[in-house]
Amino acid sequence: MIRARFVFAATLVGAGLAAGSLLAQGPAAPDFKPILSGKDFKPPVRGAAQVEFTKPVIKREGDTVVEKIEVKNNSTQPIARLTIEAIYYDKAGTVIANGRGFINGLLGPGKVQTVTVETPYSPKMNSSNYKFSHANGTVTPTKVDKIEDPDAPAAPAKTAKATAKK
Repeated sequence: MIRARFVFAATLVGAGLAAGSLLAQGPAAPDFKPILSGKDFKPPVRGAAQVEFTKPVIKREGDTVVEKIEVKNNSTQPIARLTIEAIYYDKAGTVIANGRGFINGLLGPGKVQTVTVETPYSPKMNSSNYKFSHANGTVTPTKVDKIEDPDAPAAPAKTAKATAKK
C-alpha cells in the first residue's frame, strides 16, 4: 500500500512538472531583423578628411561676431562632429578671442551644411584664422568660391515673354 501511494505521488509530481514546463513556454519569439538590414552604412572617417568651405558670412550681433560657413564633405566616408574654430588676433599677432561651431552628428559624403561660429566681440580684433577638426582626426580644408549642393531644390526656370509687334 505504501508503494502504491509512493507511485501515485511520484506520477502526480512528474505530471505536474511536465505540464508546468509545457505551459511556461508561451508564444514563440518574433523574428528580429538587424537595424541596418538593407542599408548602405559607412563608418565615419578616421584620420584626415577633406572638406570644401566658402568665405564666411560675418555679422556682428550685439557683443557677438556670428560667422556662417558653408562646408561640403569631399571624403568618401561621413565626417563625425566636424568642428570649426575661429581664432581672432590683434595687430601684434596676439590671440584676442576665439569661438567654435560644429555639426552635431555626421556630415555624409557629398553633403553640404552650414556651420555657425559665435565669438565674443572685441574692438581689438584685426585678423582671423580657422582651424578645422573632427571627432576622429584632422581635416584638410579647401576654400572655394561657391559650393554646389546636389540636394538643393532646383530653382524654377525663368521664361522670357516675347512681345509680338503688330
